[in-house]
Amino acid sequence: MHRATEFRLEAHPFIPEALERLEELANDLFYSWDHGVRSLFARIDLRLWQKVEHNPKLFLRRVAQDRLDEASEDRAFLAEYRRVLSSYDAYLEAGPGPEVTEKLDPENALVAYFCAEFGFHESFPIYSGGLGILAGDHCKAASDLALPFVAIGLLYQQGYFIQSIDALGQQIARYQSHSSDELPITPVEQDGKVLKVSVPFPDRDVVARVWEARVGHIRLYLLDSHTEENSPEDQELTLQLYGGDESTRISQEMLLGIGGTRVLEALDLKPTAWHINEGHAAFQILERCRHTMASGLNFEAALEAVAGATLFTTHTPVAAGHDIFPRDLVHHALGRYLEESGLDFETVFALGAKAGGDTFNMTSLGLRGSRFHNGVSRIHGSVASQMEGDIWPQVPAEENPLGYITNGVHVPTFLAPEWSSLFDIQAPTWKSELRNQQFWEFIDKIPDYHYWSVHKALKQQMGEFIVRRLKRQHKRNGTGHSVTDRMTRQLTSSEKDTLVIGFARRFATYKRATLIFSDLDRLERILTNPDKPVVLVFAGKAHPRDKPGQRLIKVIHDLSMHPALMGHLILLEDYDQAMARRLLSGVDVWLNTPEYPKEASGTSGEKAALNGALNLSVLDGWWGEGYDGKNGWAIPPRDTELDAEFRNEEEARDLLDLLEFEVVPLYYERASQGFSRGWVKRSKASMKTITPRFNSQRMVMDYVTNYYQPASSQGALLMAEGGKVATGLAHWKAMVRQAWPGVELHVVGCVEARCPHNDMVELRVEAVLNGLSPDDVRVECLVSPECTGTHRSPGPDSFFLEKESEADGRTVFSTRVQPPYPGLQTLRLRMYPHHEALTHPLEMGAMLWV
Repeated sequence: MHRATEFRLEAHPFIPEALERLEELANDLFYSWDHGVRSLFARIDLRLWQKVEHNPKLFLRRVAQDRLDEASEDRAFLAEYRRVLSSYDAYLEAGPGPEVTEKLDPENALVAYFCAEFGFHESFPIYSGGLGILAGDHCKAASDLALPFVAIGLLYQQGYFIQSIDALGQQIARYQSHSSDELPITPVEQDGKVLKVSVPFPDRDVVARVWEARVGHIRLYLLDSHTEENSPEDQELTLQLYGGDESTRISQEMLLGIGGTRVLEALDLKPTAWHINEGHAAFQILERCRHTMASGLNFEAALEAVAGATLFTTHTPVAAGHDIFPRDLVHHALGRYLEESGLDFETVFALGAKAGGDTFNMTSLGLRGSRFHNGVSRIHGSVASQMEGDIWPQVPAEENPLGYITNGVHVPTFLAPEWSSLFDIQAPTWKSELRNQQFWEFIDKIPDYHYWSVHKALKQQMGEFIVRRLKRQHKRNGTGHSVTDRMTRQLTSSEKDTLVIGFARRFATYKRATLIFSDLDRLERILTNPDKPVVLVFAGKAHPRDKPGQRLIKVIHDLSMHPALMGHLILLEDYDQAMARRLLSGVDVWLNTPEYPKEASGTSGEKAALNGALNLSVLDGWWGEGYDGKNGWAIPPRDTELDAEFRNEEEARDLLDLLEFEVVPLYYERASQGFSRGWVKRSKASMKTITPRFNSQRMVMDYVTNYYQPASSQGALLMAEGGKVATGLAHWKAMVRQAWPGVELHVVGCVEARCPHNDMVELRVEAVLNGLSPDDVRVECLVSPECTGTHRSPGPDSFFLEKESEADGRTVFSTRVQPPYPGLQTLRLRMYPHHEALTHPLEMGAMLWV
C-alpha cells in the first residue's frame, strides 16, 4: 500500500478588534518574564499553548478562530486582558530612576552589549545554557531599569539541539529549524528596504540581514546570514549555536563582532560604553579601531580610545570555554578584512597571542582591547586574575585590573507566580525593593503554614510535570507501564511528601554530576529509607561532541533503571527554560557539586533559592558569597594541590554526611502541623538572604556604577579634541615599553629595622629611569602587618615616595613614614609607570620591586 503525500496547510485566524493588541504582546519579549501576558494566551487555549511550547506568536497563527471570537466576548477574559495591557503600558511609560540617570544620561549615553547567545524564553531558542540565560537576564534587568541599552547577537535558524535519551541512556541530538515568522522578531528596514550589512571574508563578502527583538524598554538586534546574497555554505553560518568546526566558529565571531558593530553604525547608534560578554564578540575591537582610524588616529591611538570605553567579561575558568584559533586560520579568515581596514596582521595577532604562543586567544584579544575587565563572582575574579595574569606580567594577580561582579538572576522570570502573589499581599512594594536587603526581612512574618502550603503546591505541580514528561519519554522508548509506574510512585503519592533533590545543568565533567554516587550502597540506604524517602531528579544536556559528558548521562540513566533505585532516581530529557522553572520552584534541595574552582558563578542555585529551595553545594562560584551557615548547606572544597581522586572521595563523603545527618532528618522532623518548622526557618533564611543580593537588578546596577559610567567617561576623555588624549597616551605607552627593560630601582642606604611607635622612618630609593621622567612613574611603599591582634590601622597601608633629587641619569625618591601598625610589619617598595589618562593605574602590567 502506497502512502499518500502530505501537504501542510496552516489556516491563520483573524485577530478580533477587541483583542488586536495580542499581536503586540506576542512581539515583545516582555512576555518572557510577565506571567500575566503568558496567562492570557493559555486561557484562550491551554492545550494549544502547551503544544506550541509557550510561543505566543506561533499560538496566534494556529489558534482556532472560534476560540478568539469567544475570548473577545468573554467579560472575564476582557477584564484580564485590559488589566495586563494596563500593566504593560505602565511598564513602558516608566522612565529610568535617579540611580540610573545620575550615572548615565539617557540623552547622551548608550551601552552596547554583545553576546553570542541570549536565553529569554524557551520559545526563542537562540541559547544553549548559562551564558545565554545570564545574557537574557541582563537584558531584562536593563529593561526594568530603563537603561539606555542595546544588545547585539546572532539569529540561529536551528539554535541549540533538542535532546532525547533513548532506552539505552544514549543522548540523541536533533535540530529543528525555526522560521522567522514564528519568533518574536521583525526585520529592520531603512528607506523601505530590509537592513543588511556585509563583512569582508576571504574572496567574498558575507551579507547578514538584521532583525529586531523588542525587550520591553530595550532592543536586541540579531544578524542572520541566511539570505540570498550568500552562498549555501555562508547561509549556514548562522544555522546552529556552537555547531560546526573552528572555521565556522571564527566566521560566526567575525559576523557577530564586526557585523554587529556595523549594524549599530548603520542605525546611527553611538554607544558610549561597549560590553563584550565573553570572547566570542571580541572582533568588534578591530572594527571599532578601523572606524576610529578613519578620523585620523593611528592604530595605537585608536586602540587606546576603543579600549577605554570597553568592558570585557570572562565567564569561565574552563579551557574549553575560551576560543583559541591556530595562526593560519586567523590569517586566512581575517586577511582580507585586515588588508581593507589598514590593519597589520602581526600587530593584531599580538593582541590575541597567549604568552608569546602561536595561537590566537579571543579572551586575550578581549582583555587587551579593553580597559575594564571582570569575572562573575568573587572566587572567579581571583581565579581569572591568576589565569590571565600574563596580560599584566609584572603585576601581582590580586592587584591586576581584572575585578568581579557576581551574577544575579531575573526575579520576575524565575519567581513562581504563587510566590509573587503571596508577596503582593505581604509586601506590596517588593518589586521596587529588589536591592534592599533589610526590606526582605518581611519573609519572616509570613506564617509558616502559609509559606509551606505555597511550596507544597508548587512541588505538586512539579511532580505532575515530571510524571507527564517521564511517561512521554518512556512511551517513545517502549518502556513498560510497570516500570514507569515504579519510577513515578514517590511523586504521585500525596501522603508521603517525599524529599526531592534537583540537579539540572549542563553535563560537563567538571560539574561532577555523578559525585553523589561515589558510595552507591550508602546512597541507596539514604534514598530508600521507607520512613524518610528521597528522590533525586537529574536533567541536562551534554554538547554533541562532549563524549565524556554523554557518558555521565548514560551512567545516571542506567542507575535510574536499577531495581533498587527505581523511583528514587529520575533522569529527564531535553532540559530547557520551561522545565527549569518547574524544577527550580518545586524541589526542596538544589544540588551543585562542581570541581573547585571551575564553577565561575552558576545561577541555577540562585533561582532555586528565590523559590525557597535550599542549596546543597560546594563552596564555589556565587555560593562562596551566598552561604552564611543558616541558609543552606556547604561542602568545603579540598586543596586543589591534592590528588583529584582523593578530593572527590572526601567531598563526596561530606555530601553524603550532610544528606544523612542533616538534610534528611531536618526535612522529616515533623510535629502535628505536618511539616518541619526547622526546614521552613532555613528555607525562609535562604529566600530572604539570597533574593536581594543575587538578582539581576543588583548585578546590572553594579555594572552601571563600576563599569558603564566609568567607561563612558573614559571613552569621552580619550576621544576629546579629536582623540588628542588617546594619541598622547599611546605615544607615552610606546615610550615606556621601549624604556622599561632598562629601568632599575635600588634602596639607598639601609631601612631601619626598629623605631619607637610614634617615630618616623625614612625611605630612600634610587631609580635609573632610562630616559623616562620622574613624572612617568610612581614609587610606592606598601605596609602589611605581621601580627596586629585586635589593632586596626590608623592610617593608609601605602605611601608614595616623592622625587628628592636627580643627577647623572639617576633619580632619588624619598619619604618619611610613621609605621601604621604596632609591632612587626613588612615594608615593600615598588615602582610602576604612571600617566593621568590611564584607566587603571596598573594597566600596563609593568612593575619593579626593590
